[in-house]
Amino acid sequence: QVQLVESGGGSVQAGGSLRLSCAASVVNDPCYEMSWYRRHPGKEREYVSIIRSDGSTSYADSVKGRFTISKDNAKNILFLQMNSLKPEDTDMYYCAAESTFGGSCIGGTNYWGQGTQVTVSS
Repeated sequence: QVQLVESGGGSVQAGGSLRLSCAASVVNDPCYEMSWYRRHPGKEREYVSIIRSDGSTSYADSVKGRFTISKDNAKNILFLQMNSLKPEDTDMYYCAAESTFGGSCIGGTNYWGQGTQVTVSS
């Protein structure tokens, strides 16, 4: 069983920054892509960003230019640096390890963390 443990959430004023961390044993596994999602109460989960095993990254339009995803392969930690935060970024943030299929990767279970709350006040 793979566990993902997020940390780094908190409360900040608009324009401020936070860095989220997610510790997971599969961060450096080439058969997993690591992602961040967020969810507002009563709404669907929203994709935020992904970092693939080749290091390429993608972002939702709503966070592009403000958020940066990265990972420390040696320490198996995923990060999300969030700058220029806005009140609409207030959400529960989740990291995810999404299994891939292709080459030597055979797919499998996706794993989720328990979430960390980010609150941005105006």
